[in-house]
Amino acid sequence: MSCIRFNTPAQRQAMRNSRPAMLTPEEAAALHPAPEVTESKVRRLRLLATDPNPKIREAVASSYNTPADLFETLAADPDEGVRGCVAKNEATPCDILRALADDRSETVRGWVAVNYFVPADVMEKLASDRSRTVRSLVKWKASLAEDQPAAV
Repeated sequence: MSCIRFNTPAQRQAMRNSRPAMLTPEEAAALHPAPEVTESKVRRLRLLATDPNPKIREAVASSYNTPADLFETLAADPDEGVRGCVAKNEATPCDILRALADDRSETVRGWVAVNYFVPADVMEKLASDRSRTVRSLVKWKASLAEDQPAAV
């Protein structure tokens, strides 16, 4: 006996007719709202930011709910991975991204270069960075902007 099943055209059409509708990203987000940011959550982030494990501090640096003053503290973290997470977080304030553009680590400066919300003056500065990798990331990001059709 064969384990292959052959559906008739009518069966295939019935399956197509009963498939679930695809949701837009906005509809899916409306069905699954993010929990509100409470004072308790902010306290927890502050506590975790002092953890000796750099991976825990990276998680705090990656959170969109991290307060600005905590981003400032984490931007000065001795661990390059933590500073990199601050640099790539879209919620990081521009002044902190500006400071991280001078970081001793080319990896951190590279994350600043690819952050979508980095100010234009910082991008100009990074375009002449001492690291070829950082300069390449700046060029790559600029090429992406050129490929975008103009907004109508």
